[in-house]
Amino acid sequence: MRTVHTISLIAQSEAIRSIVARIDTIATADPSVLLIGETGVGKELFAEYIHHTSPRALRPFIKVGLAALPPDLLESELFGHDKGAYTSASNEKKGLFELAHTGSIFLDDIDDFPIMLQSKLLRVLESHELMRVGGTTPIPVDVRLITASKVDLRSLVEQKLFRADLYYRINVVPLVIPPLRDRPVDIPALVEHFIHRFSPEASVIVDDEAMKAFVHYSWPGNIRELRNTIQRILLFGNGRVRVEDLPPEIREENPLGMMMKMCDRCFVEGNMTFDEVVSCLEMNLLRRTLEEAHGNRTHAARKLGMSLSTLRDKLKKYDLDNHADSVS
Repeated sequence: MRTVHTISLIAQSEAIRSIVARIDTIATADPSVLLIGETGVGKELFAEYIHHTSPRALRPFIKVGLAALPPDLLESELFGHDKGAYTSASNEKKGLFELAHTGSIFLDDIDDFPIMLQSKLLRVLESHELMRVGGTTPIPVDVRLITASKVDLRSLVEQKLFRADLYYRINVVPLVIPPLRDRPVDIPALVEHFIHRFSPEASVIVDDEAMKAFVHYSWPGNIRELRNTIQRILLFGNGRVRVEDLPPEIREENPLGMMMKMCDRCFVEGNMTFDEVVSCLEMNLLRRTLEEAHGNRTHAARKLGMSLSTLRDKLKKYDLDNHADSVS
């Protein structure tokens, strides 16, 4: 199975390869894309991939971390202001949308976008022109919009914290990026990638037991945590990564804890019965073991300590037959 390496985007799992295929399908089109995933899953890298595979690849790509911008400055930063718009506005200022003209703009943490500015953003997207703060003349803008959210925006719409019309405008092509714990098959390639990135001239060997610990860890901080961990290990390493070189939380995570972290939903949703919680955990354990065994059911059954017929029955029970085939 060929690994996909593009714009530092690495994927061996079927889930990520499927997302890459969907992006490639819309490469020549210009729809708005909404990236959905936990903090640290690499949404910015996917945004870069979307831009660089589009006809706008040679045009500007502006990245905006909405959560990092003070609300009172956000409007001016995004849409610009004319001279005299504020007491301190001694000159006109182009906003980030103007700077992204003919290219793409990536709005990260769109779930943190203030409700009072959402109507103005919607107007810009619908009319393809903006009005600077304090301005009187509409300015044409041609941008491809990519947004990212760490939560399901539909829940914010239901709570009246996010405009429904804006949600439908940015949600033309939704892409859900799974957390790293749900795609352990990607971890070895990511480990090697970050080793080469932080020690390009050195030859670094990762012991088998250390790699197993990387694969079995739940990575609550996702790819960002993995990247930082590799960087920290290499700073104090000597060309070999051993289990004892790993942070305590990685080398000491027990199997029960790993199982429980596979499905946070089981323990967050209070409306799940005991049987539903057990089924959810069992299904995720089956899925993860199949991925680690690259779809080989015999190996997966042996790893789980059950007969092949029992494994087949459970795969059928949870409708995972297709999943087993897809990772083979």
